[in-house]
Amino acid sequence: MKVHRLVTALLGMQLLAGLAAVPALAAGKTQTLTGTVSDAMCGAKHQMPGDAAGCTRGCISHGSKYALVVGDKVYTLETSDKAALAQLNDLAGASAKVTGEVDGDTITVKSVAK
Repeated sequence: MKVHRLVTALLGMQLLAGLAAVPALAAGKTQTLTGTVSDAMCGAKHQMPGDAAGCTRGCISHGSKYALVVGDKVYTLETSDKAALAQLNDLAGASAKVTGEVDGDTITVKSVAK
């Protein structure tokens, strides 16, 4: 009887370890998402008067990070690449394709395209 409990406990631990690994495998997978370039502070609903591009650039100048709005989901964009940041600035308020590693609500940007 003790052997049966031990085997059951070991199988249970293996199952839990396997389930815990699934999100880790999904994270870090390179994906390309298409959405609207915004900022993390405003997301899809801009607060500043004027157009979405002006609001996005204003929020970025005050320390917010760029974001990509895809449907109802807002992804914060992480990058220090000067070319990617310049492209995001040019596409503020417009549609863009962002390629990078998605981890929850964050994309580590590899490239940005119109």
